[in-house]
Amino acid sequence: MSAVQTAIAALKGLKGKLILPSDADYDAARKVMYGGFDPRPAVIVRVADAADIQRAVTAARDNGVELAVRSGGHSNAGHGSSEGGIVIDLRDMKAIAMDAAAGTLTAETGAIALDVTRAAGEHGKVVGFGDAGTVGVGGITLGGGVGYMARKYGLSIDSLLNAEIVTADGRLLTIDATHEPDLFWAIRGGGGNFGVVTRLTYRLSPLPEFAGGMMALPATPETLAGFMAAARNASENLSTIANVMPCPPMPFVPAEVHGKPVILAMLAYSGPAAEAEDALKPFRELATPYADFVKAGDYAQLMYPPEDPDYHPTAVARTMFMNCVGIDEAKLIIDEITRSDATFSVVQLRELGGAVARVAPDATAYAHRRAPIMVNVAAFYTDAADKLKREAWIADFGGRLEQEEKGAYVNFLGLDGPQRIDAAYPGKTLERLRQVKKRYDPQNLFHRNQNIAPAT
Repeated sequence: MSAVQTAIAALKGLKGKLILPSDADYDAARKVMYGGFDPRPAVIVRVADAADIQRAVTAARDNGVELAVRSGGHSNAGHGSSEGGIVIDLRDMKAIAMDAAAGTLTAETGAIALDVTRAAGEHGKVVGFGDAGTVGVGGITLGGGVGYMARKYGLSIDSLLNAEIVTADGRLLTIDATHEPDLFWAIRGGGGNFGVVTRLTYRLSPLPEFAGGMMALPATPETLAGFMAAARNASENLSTIANVMPCPPMPFVPAEVHGKPVILAMLAYSGPAAEAEDALKPFRELATPYADFVKAGDYAQLMYPPEDPDYHPTAVARTMFMNCVGIDEAKLIIDEITRSDATFSVVQLRELGGAVARVAPDATAYAHRRAPIMVNVAAFYTDAADKLKREAWIADFGGRLEQEEKGAYVNFLGLDGPQRIDAAYPGKTLERLRQVKKRYDPQNLFHRNQNIAPAT
């Protein structure tokens, strides 16, 4: 038998399900969120528990078969699958348990952000994740977790108390600040380089009242610069995302605005409605909104609208940080979005600071604690030739946006190459991660990720 056949034979009898290319549900099971990736794994292992994961890790390691790990399938680089390898699919491991007395929530890593947010919200609590409800909590947390609660409660990793992980040698470990502390440090921002995380326990934060939603504003240099200034000066209770983009044909926006640059903003305020109105006033005074759906209500419902499961966009992007977005930077952004002939292009701006910046840069593997603004520049493409054109546009545009603040957010990296991984983990952070990698995965079994090579 081949190595792959031997590995598959070793997986027979799992609690979970083996999905092979000959199975009727194989094509549906192998799909990932982003288009442009079409790998055909030799087997998809829909694991049921940690013991299944241990067997899958051992089978891949002992037979030299490539191993990929899928949680929500949102990897920008398609890392949640493998061509001809074994995929550990965590989607059936989605149990969520609340401990109200301890103020904690434990989730298996196949759970998605929306389900965890709903479970916490029933108790007036929250764990901060990103801006997509269908993202797996495992993937977003291991990369850091920048989201709507960032300025108030920090990143997802800042709420993480402990984790259970299967390492490359097949051990099942429970890790925290005192048990395997180097490994616990590394998984808080270092991605899936160090093992398969099976469950995560978070400290819950209070969210008895909330106001948020989408606001559409005209995209002028003055409006965009004013928006970013208002976001920077706002209470830490408010987190914002400004998407500068051509206006989609949304029915609630005047038809004459369709196709013209707009700021589609998401605003999230943790606190009473009256306070939210005061915090939102500077944004509403920038210009008359084309649409304003910001209101008091349920956090999960307002911030995680339904997503189309059949939507698989093909896009290229560049993640970076900036120090400020003033009039000159705003004009550059709007001019570039206006002249872009891509089917769709966007610049996403997130004002950070607050609780994110109060954590020491070396406390976790997410080291960009002092970065004021996170930026993601993206363009959709239609075919291979168009992809090259969009990549060139992003490289030029991103280069002109660069300021003193350098770096990249690992959860937004695509197939960017080693230099961008270096940007995600600057200096001593990368050195320490490589040492942890050497200790827990010296053969680099877990390499279907933004890979950190073991120290040599």
